[in-house]
Amino acid sequence: MEKIWLKNYPKEVPAEIDINEFSSLYDLIKQSCEKYNDKNAYWNFGQPLSFTDVFVKAKNLAAYFQTVMGLSKGDRIAIMMPNCLQYPVVLFAALSAGLVVVNVNPLYTARELKHQLVDSEANAVVILENFAHTLEEVVNQTNVKHVVVTKLGDMVSGIKGTLLNFAVKYIKRMVPSWKLNHFVEFNKALNIGSTLQFKEVELTHDDLAFLQYTGGTTGLSKGAMLTHGNMVANILQAYNWIKHDLKEGEETIITALPLYHIFSLTANCLTFLLLGGYNILITNPKDIPGFVKILKQFKFTVFTGVNTLFNALIHNDNFRKLDFSSFKFTLGGGMAVQKKVADDWYKITKVPLLEAYGLTETSPAVCINPMYVREYNGTIGLPISSTEVAIMDDDKNILPYGEVGEIAVKGPQVMKGYWNSPEETKKAITEDGWFLTGDMGVIDNEGFVKIVDRKKDMILVSGFNVYPNEIEDVVVSHKDVLEAAAIGVPDERSGEIIKLFVVKKNPELSESELIKYCRDNLTRYKIPKIVEFRDELPKTNVGKILRRALKEEDLKQKAS
Repeated sequence: MEKIWLKNYPKEVPAEIDINEFSSLYDLIKQSCEKYNDKNAYWNFGQPLSFTDVFVKAKNLAAYFQTVMGLSKGDRIAIMMPNCLQYPVVLFAALSAGLVVVNVNPLYTARELKHQLVDSEANAVVILENFAHTLEEVVNQTNVKHVVVTKLGDMVSGIKGTLLNFAVKYIKRMVPSWKLNHFVEFNKALNIGSTLQFKEVELTHDDLAFLQYTGGTTGLSKGAMLTHGNMVANILQAYNWIKHDLKEGEETIITALPLYHIFSLTANCLTFLLLGGYNILITNPKDIPGFVKILKQFKFTVFTGVNTLFNALIHNDNFRKLDFSSFKFTLGGGMAVQKKVADDWYKITKVPLLEAYGLTETSPAVCINPMYVREYNGTIGLPISSTEVAIMDDDKNILPYGEVGEIAVKGPQVMKGYWNSPEETKKAITEDGWFLTGDMGVIDNEGFVKIVDRKKDMILVSGFNVYPNEIEDVVVSHKDVLEAAAIGVPDERSGEIIKLFVVKKNPELSESELIKYCRDNLTRYKIPKIVEFRDELPKTNVGKILRRALKEEDLKQKAS
């Protein structure tokens, strides 16, 4: 198929990338850390960590994994922690030793954790002490034989780290009591590892690097098998997209999204490693006042996030007063970026909020808006280098440009398949290699891709397709609305009607006023019939609004 998007590529961006530039993620990590050596790579709780620091500590920990734990190439190791300095050290250690990383959301319940540990057959876990009580509940029902426990301040040097650990445990009481029969403390493992010899492992593009679990929005979460080749490809694709507008070794990126999430993992942790960027790790971005205080300390140049995070920041007075003179680039992903949020972000920062698109199964980047775009355009950008995107009908036929259908992707970043799920893999990847995303979209004549909505979230009103994103985009443009979510609920006459969940900015806002606003901005069958006001909306760990949870709540209410 003709790649019509290439005509709109920035002249410096190649049509294809050379995946053989690095033989594995270990090769990429090693070369980057040697190249930028004493420059700062990561920061958290006032403590910087240089590229040399992170690589030396990672090799020491890798030696511990190999020699003391007896872990070898292909063994699965789970990492369960928020953004902190230990994360990149453990990640690089695991990848250096040829282990397969299983990223775990630290807020998981015992049931969710058990599913992921059992399904991945993980035999080791590195966990923040705050969440050890969850592991305690299920560890004996899994294959886990080795546990490393760390405290939040373990890599913050001197008295500051000791005080941080004390405050977290005894003042803020953020560490529920726990008991594990066999575990080692993180710093002890590091110290022992420093006396051992790290043995390099032969790795190829075909070797597994991650079992990255999908969010489970369509049932039990599945482990996407991401190889070293998948990840190297996507890092190079992203790097080549942005490197001509940024300076190697000089950028400071705000990392508020959790590193265990594929967006932050690839974009922030690894692409900016290759670029020599300084990652400012935000442990708790939900504490907006505390987050803004950290932002004030840095002349940051790059910011990645999701719509809800941007929305929360633009409504903070102190954020609006920050110095944005060094700021160059904002990338939004994970969920649709809303026009009003993008417009307000630009008014405040003078930097456009560019939308990108990706999925766990594609490592994740598929499309990114070019950096020459200076205002919100409602698209997710152009397919990146070495990537094909097509729009397909239900029979897997490729549709002409301009027609709406399911977005399909082909490229070196597409996963090997789902772990231990050949049937699910067969449903997701066609015989000729197209990954079916489950997202509805359209490609215009310039090659820009627009998401219409999730295929499964589409609402059918009297035979008409209604996409929640469109409804939500209109509703949040009302001056008195902070957040909104639209779902379809069963209706005898029209099949489904639209129910709207709204968080108000102004307590005076009424249902009738909101319905009138929708009437003025939407065609008749798209107007919500029910409005429910909420103090907050359910969200995923990265801040994506969970329509599925709202649907389930609505069904329960009706049943009772």
